[in-house]
Amino acid sequence: MKISRLRSLLSLAKCNSQTFPSTTAARTFSSTNHHLQNVGFIGLGNMGSRMANNLIKAGFNLTVHDKNNDALEMFSQMGVPTKKTPYEVSEASDVVITMLPSSAHVIDVYTGPNGLLHGGKLIRPWLLIDSSTIDPQTSRNLSATISNYILKEKKGDMEMPVKLDAPVSGSIIAAEAGTLTFMVGGSEEAFIAAKPLFLSMGKSTIYCGGAGSGSAAKICNNLALAVSMLGISEALALGQSLGVSASTLTNIFNCSSARCWSSDAYNPVPGLMEGVPSSKDYNGGFASKLMAKYLNLAVESAKLAGCKYPLTSQAQKIYTELCNGGHDSKDFSCAFRHFYAGMDEPLDK
Repeated sequence: MKISRLRSLLSLAKCNSQTFPSTTAARTFSSTNHHLQNVGFIGLGNMGSRMANNLIKAGFNLTVHDKNNDALEMFSQMGVPTKKTPYEVSEASDVVITMLPSSAHVIDVYTGPNGLLHGGKLIRPWLLIDSSTIDPQTSRNLSATISNYILKEKKGDMEMPVKLDAPVSGSIIAAEAGTLTFMVGGSEEAFIAAKPLFLSMGKSTIYCGGAGSGSAAKICNNLALAVSMLGISEALALGQSLGVSASTLTNIFNCSSARCWSSDAYNPVPGLMEGVPSSKDYNGGFASKLMAKYLNLAVESAKLAGCKYPLTSQAQKIYTELCNGGHDSKDFSCAFRHFYAGMDEPLDK
């Protein structure tokens, strides 16, 4: 990175260095932070629409795009400018955030007809943030491509745009509440400068390393979550078959070495815990089809890295089987019932 570019990014970071705690009042965005004020948001699905709404609440000026006209209409009725193409969003924004379903969608939004990079080698936004969950190689390739572009208007001493991959951990509920965790790869100086954006949509941000590192961290996190949930589900179902209730085993797990998020915060046994998908016939939460998608990404990443992946492979097979069996929209904890044939247990009042 050129010295002038580094200095400019650090200047942006200093301008935005105030603390943004996880409260709505404290997150209100100051209009003096003009390098972040005009934000484009592309991808207004279940997660993206809520993230965009939190940016609006924080005082950012948003311009949005989505292929779904109903989603655009919802924001239009809120007085938010809508655009027909990603390129039009780019032309109206200093920063553009994308939240899209797959690597193919991200590539199309960036490099397709009327994409963000449509205008030759010149681009208006100085910062491009992709919060989609995609493979690390695609993230790295896009970052390399963007490094060849030039800003239409210099931002301080900056002449070239930068890109961050910043996938999130957290459900739709977390997106609504603004309590997501961002795993960020790319320039550390750009990460620091962009913190006010992240902390308007989430409770924490973690810098993971260079380009693609955020995407890699997200894949590893979801892999660990899938294996953890399957391990807890398998143990609880086995315990039931051996005459030990899931309630008793959960109590043991949660005060011993088996304790984990899948046992003490997101238990898969219907009847053991209120407010989680297992208590609502596995509706809501994190769909099995999404877990299958992320496990597919993990398998491909492991192959490219030359790593062994026996647990990833087995988890991939289980979630693929659940999806093929008609449970694709059910929360991923449904493996307890629909793969392991575990039994419901009444909730003690």
